[in-house]
Amino acid sequence: MGFNHLLRSIIKPKLGSCAKDVAAFRTSCERLIQVQLLSQPYGTEASFQRENSTTDSRNGRGFKGHDMLAPFTAGWQTADLNPLVIERSEGSYVYDVNGKKYLDALAGLWCTSLGGSEPRLVAAATAQLNTLPFYHSFWNRTTKPSLDLAKELLEIFTARKMGKVFFSNSGSEANDSQVKLVWYYNNALGRPHKKKFIARSKSYHGSTLISASLSGLPALHQKFDLPAPFVLHTDCPHYWRYHLPGETEEEFSSRLANNLENLIITEGPETIAAFIAEPVMGAGGVILPPATYFDKVQAVLKKYDILFIADEVICAFGRLGTMFGCDKYDIKPDLVSIAKALSSAYMPIGAVIVSPEVSDVIHSQSNKLGTFSHGFTYSGHPVACAVAIETLKIYKERNIVEQVKNISPRFQDGVKAFSSSPIIGETRGMGLILGTEFTDNKSPNDPFPPEWGIGAYFGAMCEKHGMLIRVAGDNIMMSPPFIISPEEVDELINIYGKALKDTEERVKELKSQK
Repeated sequence: MGFNHLLRSIIKPKLGSCAKDVAAFRTSCERLIQVQLLSQPYGTEASFQRENSTTDSRNGRGFKGHDMLAPFTAGWQTADLNPLVIERSEGSYVYDVNGKKYLDALAGLWCTSLGGSEPRLVAAATAQLNTLPFYHSFWNRTTKPSLDLAKELLEIFTARKMGKVFFSNSGSEANDSQVKLVWYYNNALGRPHKKKFIARSKSYHGSTLISASLSGLPALHQKFDLPAPFVLHTDCPHYWRYHLPGETEEEFSSRLANNLENLIITEGPETIAAFIAEPVMGAGGVILPPATYFDKVQAVLKKYDILFIADEVICAFGRLGTMFGCDKYDIKPDLVSIAKALSSAYMPIGAVIVSPEVSDVIHSQSNKLGTFSHGFTYSGHPVACAVAIETLKIYKERNIVEQVKNISPRFQDGVKAFSSSPIIGETRGMGLILGTEFTDNKSPNDPFPPEWGIGAYFGAMCEKHGMLIRVAGDNIMMSPPFIISPEEVDELINIYGKALKDTEERVKELKSQK
């Protein structure tokens, strides 16, 4: 269907209600079509934005053609559309420059776990800024907040005993550092060829050169000359989409573990250094591991002496109803990446938690070489660490894991009540993370035409009704703040239902035009 025909098909039924401003409506529709045409799976996320939705009403100016090279945003969007400019936050809500209120159903980017107005975190940052705004951690110099946070993290992570903590500024940097640490470790052990990494299709591990290579999303590789040649990808553990007819979850897990083992054997076990996985895959569509999956994968890794890296950037600190995703799935990792909820995103900070087996080797090797030559100017930034320490205190004092456990059934059951919709293929999630995948005939084999932009339309309707979510192709994702109230969950469910009804009508309309 051509652009003009599709545009006319949308405008024609609406002329009666939009007679006063057909031109403005046409502009809005053109934007929606652009969104639909460009909302390829895992590509640029966009939303339908009205002409005045991001114009600063105080001065009448818009923000089109702004000066940022905007992340994960198509160039035409910054040139042709006003961005949604968020000005302030309060609890589970954010407000744009015009004062419009949105329920932040994604907690920023899976990260503002304590909401947008926790005064204790602001006070912690202010106190540290007034005491010591910055000092580094190079050359055996450091700060008290850095030391205290490292100690606290080793105590709070209980899936297995861990040895040391290395600080970064983000999850991407943490996963980038994982590769260097593993290479350093294997070189120290006299295994110079054990350098390859295995990640999974549809995984997300960051957007730096190395972490984007680890990620299994095509948009992160296209035209960036990625992935790097030492990164391999194995099966995505999405049972609904990839299981064979009659195959149980356990059988599916066994097949994927066998495929992993065959990949290791084909490449040569002596060349495979580590396997990296999110306990629950986030940006790939909120994909939960099938029954027995991690048990079987860990057995394969142990057999071939391959390190397990748990990417806990999204799952850690309560998102799944356990303190870590490793607790939920009985994962015994060698290394762990964390960020996001570590500081409730009030300050940028990430970390790598390192097992004693790995940290002892790094310790020995650094003694031989005279130094461990890796780190960042802001590794263990005292302000970021002070905020993270206060965040962890709040998690403990408020028993945030129990809070998530108590509220999550209302969230999960409320959204999953819409699963019978004819345009929903699957709704999946646990704790305070959930994804919906739109397909025709409720089948993974019947996607909607990508130019229809069904996921983008649903996201636009959510925004229209006052809620922000994540859109990736025809998958939408939500991960609200841990502090979301029962009333706010009900509001989320209500808006989800309204947007779903709008989207069902849109699908009927498009089908009638085929």
